[in-house]
Amino acid sequence: MTKNAFIPNFLKVYNIAWKLALPFLKKNQRLDAGFSYRTGWAHHTRADLWIQAASAGEASLAVNIIQALEPCAPVKILVTTTTAQGMEILESGLAGTQRKNASDLCIQWFPFDAPFIIEKTVKAVAPRVMVLLETEIWPGLLFSLKQNNSRTMIINARMSAKSFSRYLKTKFLWNHLGPDLVMAVSERDRTRYKTVFEHSRTMVMPNIKFDCLETGSSDTSLCIQGLPLTILASIRQQEETQVLDILKTILKKFPDQAVAVFPRHMHRIEAWKNHLKSENMKFQMRSDTQFPLSQPCIILWDRFGELKAAYASAKAVFVGGSLKPLGGQNFLEPAISGAVTVTGPYYDDFAWAGREIFTKNIVLRKNTWQEVAQTILYALKRPEDKESLRQRATEYIVSRQGGTKLACARILNALNSSEF
Repeated sequence: MTKNAFIPNFLKVYNIAWKLALPFLKKNQRLDAGFSYRTGWAHHTRADLWIQAASAGEASLAVNIIQALEPCAPVKILVTTTTAQGMEILESGLAGTQRKNASDLCIQWFPFDAPFIIEKTVKAVAPRVMVLLETEIWPGLLFSLKQNNSRTMIINARMSAKSFSRYLKTKFLWNHLGPDLVMAVSERDRTRYKTVFEHSRTMVMPNIKFDCLETGSSDTSLCIQGLPLTILASIRQQEETQVLDILKTILKKFPDQAVAVFPRHMHRIEAWKNHLKSENMKFQMRSDTQFPLSQPCIILWDRFGELKAAYASAKAVFVGGSLKPLGGQNFLEPAISGAVTVTGPYYDDFAWAGREIFTKNIVLRKNTWQEVAQTILYALKRPEDKESLRQRATEYIVSRQGGTKLACARILNALNSSEF
């Protein structure tokens, strides 16, 4: 089958599959918000630049890019997202943003990739440049963009081993739908994209996520007099038993400390109350705690938005989501705050931080809860200078920044000329 015949025939089958799936998707509560916008196109108007940010992480990248973009002439920007969390980040992050020479900014839900929906959406928007963030690869969208002669870029591109294996099996399709430019966050990711999209131009760029990190000293901290503070942060349900063992171990061998337990999700507070009561461990709720502290204690944190302030006071931090294969949580923030920072063996969601962060001992990676406990105890008994730790982490991050500036330059080139 020729290229000209293959793609339309594939899209016909793809379209039928979407039409069959939509009635079921409508019943999905996660897709309920904005469902009519995901299936319609009449609400869209023309935009010069369309940026698609799937969820929370990509939405943060989009905010960074839009805030840094400085076009020499007015540009109409459409930014879309797939999830409610992504929408919240876009709306809050871009509210009142002073966008130099940008005549308009519209935030909308990303339409379903059903060809009968996405084709009309692309025609309505008619973007000169389409920016996809990280791993947004949709056949209906890519085909419609080519039909519209839009210039397509994948920025901050990454591709997991699992995704790479899946795309390789359908490489016959992607060869015909490749974007014009892929800006990957590592040489490994660039190679994977180049293998899938043989005809696309590829390059390596600094990860924009480094630009999203605040490297200045925290303005707020918790006053704790004469006691080291240990934080067990972002603890997931699946690892609670192991973290409870860490807590018991470090308190038994170093009782003169304050330990703060931050569950990743607030609905686990009651479970943690039961864990601590079952071990006859006295604790207090953060909402009932008065600072400054002067006595050893366990604090069960039941307030949102205070983790960063707590990091600024911590001597040692264990970052959860990492003792089980759950993707890990952000270990860069406590490192920037100058705490001895420990993570477990699983940190796939933050592998972009690079292996050097471990080889340089900016963050300590341990394989078991026992090793985590021993590392915390070592840090408490032989405390390092907090400012020195903060400086090392900051230097590491600053040396890897610059992705936003490079991405903006490529976007403006694509808008203003025939060259990227």
